[in-house]
Amino acid sequence: MGAHVGRLARPSVGLGPRALAAVAVAAVALGCVPVPGAHVSAGPPASVVVMGLPGAAASAERALSSLGGRVLHRLGVINGFSAVMPAGNVGRLASTPGVVSVTPDRVVRPMSLVPALGYDPATDLGSMSQVSQVTGAQTAWAAGLTGAGVDVAVIDTGITPVPGLDAAGKVVNGPDLSFDEGSAAMTSIDAYGHGTVMASLIAGRDATATASATGCTTCLNGSGYSDTTKFVGIAPDARLINVKVGAADGAADVSQVIAAIDWVTQHAHDPGFNIRVLNLSYGTASAQTWDLDPLAYAADQAWRHGITVIASAGNDGGPSVDTKGNAVPMADPAYDPNILAVGAVDLATATVPSFAQHGTADRPVDVVTPGTHILGLRVPGSYIDTLTTNTGQVGARFQRGSGTSESAAIASGLVALLAQKYPAATPNQLKALVSGSAITSLSKSTTLALTSGSGQRLFYAGTGMISVANALNKKLPKDWVTPANASGTGTLEASRGGVYVTDNGVDLTGERDIFGQPFSPSAMATLEASAASWTGGIWNGSRWSGDTWAGSRWSTVSWTGTDWAGSRWSGSRWSTMSWDGSRWSGTGWTGSRWTGSRWSGSRWSSYSLN
Repeated sequence: MGAHVGRLARPSVGLGPRALAAVAVAAVALGCVPVPGAHVSAGPPASVVVMGLPGAAASAERALSSLGGRVLHRLGVINGFSAVMPAGNVGRLASTPGVVSVTPDRVVRPMSLVPALGYDPATDLGSMSQVSQVTGAQTAWAAGLTGAGVDVAVIDTGITPVPGLDAAGKVVNGPDLSFDEGSAAMTSIDAYGHGTVMASLIAGRDATATASATGCTTCLNGSGYSDTTKFVGIAPDARLINVKVGAADGAADVSQVIAAIDWVTQHAHDPGFNIRVLNLSYGTASAQTWDLDPLAYAADQAWRHGITVIASAGNDGGPSVDTKGNAVPMADPAYDPNILAVGAVDLATATVPSFAQHGTADRPVDVVTPGTHILGLRVPGSYIDTLTTNTGQVGARFQRGSGTSESAAIASGLVALLAQKYPAATPNQLKALVSGSAITSLSKSTTLALTSGSGQRLFYAGTGMISVANALNKKLPKDWVTPANASGTGTLEASRGGVYVTDNGVDLTGERDIFGQPFSPSAMATLEASAASWTGGIWNGSRWSGDTWAGSRWSTVSWTGTDWAGSRWSGSRWSTMSWDGSRWSGTGWTGSRWTGSRWSGSRWSSYSLN
């Protein structure tokens, strides 16, 4: 990314001369009677949209009233409202403390104001300019918190260096544990199209966005950036550690994901590394409890070794109970109560969307973040990109998607901002901070999916939506010791949840990893507890890498991933074990596990909780 975004200068607020003139001209024909008590000449009425800083909407309304205006509609997403007021008082309202901007209320045509993008970043609730604003990320940027110095590990389908993720040092390629690894051209690259979108939401940033995120004088709002035509992720200065497990068709076995989590845990603090956050934007429908599940146990051990693990709640929402009347748990590993489980909220309705899993009363989601119609960076020609059912491509660069995958990625970026502020904070402290400062209302009239009604329950949205702006004003909670009540002695088979990778039509089942090696959950759990499951490139008795994975390779910070070229692998290691990547398929991972089947631009129905 180059230079850090750094501390944002306090921008001027309100309308410029041209915009003020536009308001006045638009209102001339309406006529007006002077309003008693106005501080300046009232003039004709003007229709405006007022945007406030988080928590300042009420004071802005009082200022509006004192200036002879009245609220028409409250707009919680922007901490503001639409109103009518004397045109002559617009400038005074714009200079009121807490008011970010006062703009003419005009009819707009979403998806057309910025043709090069294909959407309107100022009004599209799925744009990162909107998401970063409503979650308080822009407030954090203004305080100098951009994720600088924090590494976020992304275990997914790889990361393709598309514009916005192509700056030097932005992405560091860790091991490729996927079935694609045998191809030098495919190593670490996201040919599926999921991991890149997640990475962009966490820490993407266009190369030319720097000037609009620092020292701006006409910013979009009091803590944001002015040029909304540039893509900026939640933690734009965080570094991404790319650990690929999903192949070009999405194929990935639970054993690969466990190996990847173990690798991140053991290399989090290698020289030059500072992995504080681990993003898991997927999950399985495990058939065993979290305390036995090997996948959940791996994530649990990463947490205990100082990494804040963030996992998707799951996209199999629908009914809150199954056909037998049992509550539907969250996806694995999100159902582990020790990690941060993230659900989704639809900003347009302030409700939990119907696809989002909620968990149970015993293990609910912890928090929610925006998860509908989110715009991330697209991988042209990828598996997802070429699906006939994918109607979410936007312009030449963007992919729109809905799911708790997106929600988890946004949460990972938000936690990275707080990890920068609190470099010594433990995962328990960061979890308590975001949970304890979450907001439960997007406006005065809308409760964020927390009210009961229509059979809904309070645990659908956890403690509410993450608000970094709120968290910045909270004291870091005290640390505590997480109870060691997990054993991880269940089975891989149950952890897979009936979703398998196949080799020439034969499913990989039972207690064996992708190399056919027997898998002993109890033995692996013992190694994971002591962070010793990897020895060089060997995990569970097989060499999953070339010799370049030896610890000495991690002694410098200058490598960029070229040492992990396909030539470092011996193709025979795959072929002699009959695990030829080209013959593997993983159609089971193309549904709710990776994508949620939500690569669509269409509207999604939500639970109505008001």
